[in-house]
Amino acid sequence: MSKGHKFHSSVLREYDVRGIVGDTLSGVDAFVLGRSLATWMARNGIAGHAVCVGFDGRLSSPALEEQLVAGLKASGCDVVRIGLGPTPMLYYGTHDMGCDAGIMITGSHNPPDYNGFKFMVGGKPFYGAAIQALGTIAAAGDFVAGEGTDRSVEIKDEYISALVAAAGPLPKLRVAWDVGNGATGEVLEKLVTHLPGEHVVLNGEIDGTFPSHHPDPTVPENLEQIMAQVHADNLDIGIAFDGDGDRLGVIDGQGRILWGDQIIALLARPVLRDRPGATIIADVKASQALFDEISRLGGSPLMWRTGHSCIKDKMAELKAPLAGEMSGHIFFGDRWFGVDDALYAALRLLSVIATEEQSISALHDSLPRLVNTPEIRFDCSDSRKFEVVEEVRERLAAEGGDVIGIDGVRVNRDGGWWLLRASNTQPVLVARCEAPDDAILEALKAELLRHLRASGVEPPQF
Repeated sequence: MSKGHKFHSSVLREYDVRGIVGDTLSGVDAFVLGRSLATWMARNGIAGHAVCVGFDGRLSSPALEEQLVAGLKASGCDVVRIGLGPTPMLYYGTHDMGCDAGIMITGSHNPPDYNGFKFMVGGKPFYGAAIQALGTIAAAGDFVAGEGTDRSVEIKDEYISALVAAAGPLPKLRVAWDVGNGATGEVLEKLVTHLPGEHVVLNGEIDGTFPSHHPDPTVPENLEQIMAQVHADNLDIGIAFDGDGDRLGVIDGQGRILWGDQIIALLARPVLRDRPGATIIADVKASQALFDEISRLGGSPLMWRTGHSCIKDKMAELKAPLAGEMSGHIFFGDRWFGVDDALYAALRLLSVIATEEQSISALHDSLPRLVNTPEIRFDCSDSRKFEVVEEVRERLAAEGGDVIGIDGVRVNRDGGWWLLRASNTQPVLVARCEAPDDAILEALKAELLRHLRASGVEPPQF
């Protein structure tokens, strides 16, 4: 390809490449992405150019994978194709086989007509300016040329064995697992045969139309089926996955949701017993109760920017053994390799139940509680969302507010806080409030709404 190629303006995101297949994302885009990444690697001294490639269960994924592989080969890469499976299996394969890069074709938890690409290069997340550089290379049409190779390998059994070996002691429990027809299905069906106890797998057939429900475990209505299963069969715990298996949701034996920060708090207990004083990272949306709990357990809590790539970079920098986000991304550097793997996080949570010798419901009850809103997401154009946050930041500065500004604005007030940040992946603003009691919560919500309305934004009621 000698002429330049221009990607749709919406697809090169902060953490990945994502678009609507047949509209903003095409097979040609996949081919050019392969050539662009291979070129970027060659010009940035990434030796060997071996690239591991996997894909999820979306209907468009196999065709995009073919085009991506063709583009990589046309610029001299040797491609290791691991086939259909979850994103963390791609991370595992890239790491275990010593590949120079890994690319996962996945639309994650987006609607069925979406798809995209997640990258890791040189053992690190590939995001931000690096993704934008792919667009520059493509527009110039200045690709390196070569004659690469490709081969297919099967790593599911090896991946499953590694998960079980690294998890620690596992209890004999009665567990419901909801795959949501996502890419985790085949691996999960095999994995549970290696686990003690009884296991019920819901929606295990991989189907890119997601006929059972949308595969996003942060949305309570998507957990109704597994809640019902836990209740009907009197099960100990329910675990649900997103579409590509890098996020999880958890239901206790009473049918209650454990949110991402609560999961991190439980996972931190054995980690900090083994590694006293270690840094545990959580994103800016997490409850203050989590950061206080990490301190109580003898750890060093760190609040950081939302985004799986940002968290992974910070983990590597600080050699942190554990990190997580409210969205259900859980990252282990302890006995794993610092990536968000929902299957591994699920096994480690089961291991906590064994080592703490309490049910997940009792562990849930042991966590400190504050009153808070859920995460509120409301539409705001890509061209406006960051401007709104900056306007709010300026008003807070003029008012002398106690503001944490690492990712949007998190305002501390009266023992509670409120957050406003712009999503890096969608045209939305994200808000959340937390307080020691209902009266303070209402006051925080009112302050947040005042600032939004001052910037001409009318959010939904919450």
